[in-house]
Amino acid sequence: MDPAAAEDEMFLSVFDIFKIGIGPSSSHTMGPMSAAALFLEALRGRHSPVPGSGEPVRLRCHLHGSLAWTGEGHGTDRAVMLGLAGCEPATIDPDEALELERHIRKIKKVSPPGLPVLAFDPDDDLIFDYGPALPGHANGLVLQAFDAAGNLHMRETYYSTGGGFVVTEDELDRSDAGAARAGGASEAGGSISGAVPCPYPFSTAAQMLEMGAKADLSFAQMKRCNEMAQRSEGELNGGLDGLWGAMNGCIERGMSIDGELPGGLKVKRRAKAVYDKLQKERGLNIAQPHVVNDWLCVYAMAVNEENAAGGKVVTAPTNGAAGVIPAVLRYYLDHCHSPSQDGVRDFLLTAAALGGIIKHNASISGAEVGCQGEVGSASAMAAAGLCAVLGGTNAQIENAAEIALEHHLGMTCDPVKGLVQVPCIERNGFGAIKAVAAASLALRGDGTHFMPLDNCIEAMRQTGVEMNSKYKETSQGGLAVNLPEC
Repeated sequence: MDPAAAEDEMFLSVFDIFKIGIGPSSSHTMGPMSAAALFLEALRGRHSPVPGSGEPVRLRCHLHGSLAWTGEGHGTDRAVMLGLAGCEPATIDPDEALELERHIRKIKKVSPPGLPVLAFDPDDDLIFDYGPALPGHANGLVLQAFDAAGNLHMRETYYSTGGGFVVTEDELDRSDAGAARAGGASEAGGSISGAVPCPYPFSTAAQMLEMGAKADLSFAQMKRCNEMAQRSEGELNGGLDGLWGAMNGCIERGMSIDGELPGGLKVKRRAKAVYDKLQKERGLNIAQPHVVNDWLCVYAMAVNEENAAGGKVVTAPTNGAAGVIPAVLRYYLDHCHSPSQDGVRDFLLTAAALGGIIKHNASISGAEVGCQGEVGSASAMAAAGLCAVLGGTNAQIENAAEIALEHHLGMTCDPVKGLVQVPCIERNGFGAIKAVAAASLALRGDGTHFMPLDNCIEAMRQTGVEMNSKYKETSQGGLAVNLPEC
């Protein structure tokens, strides 16, 4: 893509790729909650009400595609309820949310700020439509408001495109197919938020490599320059440190809690038990050399157990894949030589740059391309970030990302009972292990390799398009339907 030809496209910030939110799913929980918030905003602003209709008194929501098939397991119904009550992913308190959900189910009303009390009965007004998905994306929902006579007051269709990104039907129609599919763009537009010039506009890895060679800058340095066209260096560093603090806090919480995860599968939390054993083995000289894999898994599993429990997590780039990048970053800090805070920042900037390219040219949505788009993308981003902070050149970084992504191609999204637990929690651990292996292998070479990252991303997109829909977050195929009889 010619950057000059895409001036209207949006800059995808590191803070778009990494967002603090709530589990268990960025596309099925955070996205619908954000869509509900957008609908409330439209109601407050009286955007396009139906002519002749009265004031809104009742709300209704139709869930389509993957949001219907695995919505209950992913907490989509709960997310819509809370969103219509005025909650947002970045600020919601998980404990308070449980009480609010019970209250809404009891009184069958919501009280969003700036609007009158509105009727909303989850049993009648939250409809799971198991028919064909809406045409724009596998994750679609329609929100409606009605007046006292039952006349339609306002209607809007939203698509949750992965990673917590949401677009309206009109926004999707106005975008070109690639940008719409991604729910945004990378640095392709040469502008930030459509306004501030972006010094290093790129939408492909090849463009990044070319720009880096001409400017003698690393991927992280170019990404930093782009971010600082919008915010100060202090704001950027503070935001990056805040992201890592939230990620690391999630690891620590996950490694300190045991018990059973909600949802009915009776899956036990394992991160704390594994962590306690690893701690006891330290200094005893009894661990096998491959124990580092156990550390990577325990960090990742800790995050994804927190996510499965509906806790606070950072999308990286999605909730279902939220454990991979924190695990590899914690590995860098705890197990690699000479780690630094600057290294953490460069890791996140590099990972975000690569994640934006993947999102722009393919997808990070499991409902659209399978788990290759979630854990596969996260593993590629983590491999790139680790390679960068261990001294890799731009060519080696691009190679590391390609290796990690290549070995996730074809991975299905087949959560059992629609819960982000089996196989999702362990998959994050293995995504982290592959990321470290990919970075290490790339650092052993000079950056030259057979398959360019851009081609691998396109292969992922094509594979996702041709993948049977039952293997894309519907719980109708794969592991989801191959359970032992108990």
